[in-house]
Amino acid sequence: MDSPFYKKSPKTSSRKSDSSSLKEAIESLLKIYKLQGKFDETYVSANWELIMGKPIAARTQKVYVTNHKLFLQIDSAPLKKELMMAKQKMIELINKSADNEVVKEVIFL
Repeated sequence: MDSPFYKKSPKTSSRKSDSSSLKEAIESLLKIYKLQGKFDETYVSANWELIMGKPIAARTQKVYVTNHKLFLQIDSAPLKKELMMAKQKMIELINKSADNEVVKEVIFL
């Protein structure tokens, strides 16, 4: 090809020749751009009902994770007290669900 616009030859392309699954490609992308932590934090907020169940999710006003700290606003005082007593179990459940250490501390608002 003598085109002035195409400078690389097709044989010297920088594209990888081996193929990978979509899951592996996305995980690699998240790792390269250092977005895995933020992705895991968002996962916890988005899947709160699946992780903790409908009764707890129904009484939860706010859920967000920042710097390995889970912030919760619960509108039921008895439930809030019960969750305060089970902080460690809740942390283990969340981290197991995310397959990563996302939460180290729980803070009730």
